Amino acid sequence: MNERFSRIGTLAEIPEGEVRAYELPGTRLAVVQLEGEVYAVGDECPEDGSALSDGEVDENEWLVVCPQDASAFDVRSGEPVRGPAVDPVPVFRVRIEEGWVAVALAGAPAE
Repeated sequence: MNERFSRIGTLAEIPEGEVRAYELPGTRLAVVQLEGEVYAVGDECPEDGSALSDGEVDENEWLVVCPQDASAFDVRSGEPVRGPAVDPVPVFRVRIEEGWVAVALAGAPAE
């Protein structure tokens, strides 16, 4: 699979344990750094449409939490683990290139 990665920002812009919003053509992302790894998921709660990047990060459980309905999604898989949401959020491949965070536009599941 020949994926195309796009730079979204620097690693320094994504503090450990916090979520940041980024936008690529046609795609809004919620990006989280946990234990030195960076994860990118779709930035829209499938239950109520809220921006997950406005929510909180539960570092103990690797979750990003919707600010409106408290649905919580695993940043590694996109799967909902609590709250009213039953549908997952998309997960995007991430790699670090010379201090830059790059995300695959294909939206393939992360390894």
